[in-house]
Amino acid sequence: MPERMRVALGQFNELSHERLTFAKQIGVSGVQMNTPLLPDEDGYWRYEDLKRIRERVESYGLKLEALENTPTRFYVKAMLGLPGRDEQIENYQKTLRNMGKAGIHMLGYNWMPNWVWRTPNKKGRGGVSVTAFSMDEIDTAPLVAGAKTLDMLEGRTISHDEMWENYRYFTAAVLPVAEEAGVKMAIHPDDPPVPELGGIARIFHNFECYKKAMEEIAPSPNHGIEFCMGCFSEMGINVIEVVRYFGERGKIFYVHFRDVQGCVPTFHECFLGEGNFDPVAAIRTLKEVGFDGFLIDDHVPRMIDDTDWNHRGHAHATGYILALVDAVYKLT
Repeated sequence: MPERMRVALGQFNELSHERLTFAKQIGVSGVQMNTPLLPDEDGYWRYEDLKRIRERVESYGLKLEALENTPTRFYVKAMLGLPGRDEQIENYQKTLRNMGKAGIHMLGYNWMPNWVWRTPNKKGRGGVSVTAFSMDEIDTAPLVAGAKTLDMLEGRTISHDEMWENYRYFTAAVLPVAEEAGVKMAIHPDDPPVPELGGIARIFHNFECYKKAMEEIAPSPNHGIEFCMGCFSEMGINVIEVVRYFGERGKIFYVHFRDVQGCVPTFHECFLGEGNFDPVAAIRTLKEVGFDGFLIDDHVPRMIDDTDWNHRGHAHATGYILALVDAVYKLT
């Protein structure tokens, strides 16, 4: 019997007493850190610093489930195929070895050198502020997130074939090290999942791209998916069917449990239960395929009088997920 799936709290970069206490109080079993603020002057994370953060999490009776995203500058030359990529890949290998030695066995990563793009926020239920994207607005409205160009490209565009070849080169070098270190690498979908932005091709924008990566380019047992429900929902596909396909193959390593209304080229974030997929069916399917990893809420609607980190939104979403998981295990 697989272990039961777990619910964690994440998307912060420092382990404050307040954040860890909040995680403990709302009833999650672990935390995930996104781009943790660690010393990185040499372009990689050191063993001593990694060990320290794991021990701090454990001192609160929690598990450090994963680190998500090294700084983009750690491997941006590898993503773009620029001179200096081999040095960056060597440093990335050091990070993987140090993570394994420190007892941290999951690293989420992405292949978006010019990052996540968002157009101005919209209003959701009850007037909450929600993130949004509209392809029609990227040239006329100021971007809330995202950069149209990368200076290091000097105006050059990057094709899909180039991005795939860069990805092949990177994974061929780092995945054997991840296997030796006992670290699993989980790739996040493109957000927004469109074929190109700012002159740079995106290669994780649909189901077929993921099949190519998991089954052809880099079919390692230590390589899987950081399954962002919201991003797959943005693609306009049947999210539950995709959960079943990759879940049955053991390729879902952990889950961002969020949703949107609409899909590319125009969508906006929403509360769980009012988006494109059925959250009950999603949890039931994860259980049916034997998923034994963790779920986090990812980013959330900004509720009235909320904090900069959206404590109210996170409490609502995490409580919703905890209840769903409990109900599915008790009733199915």
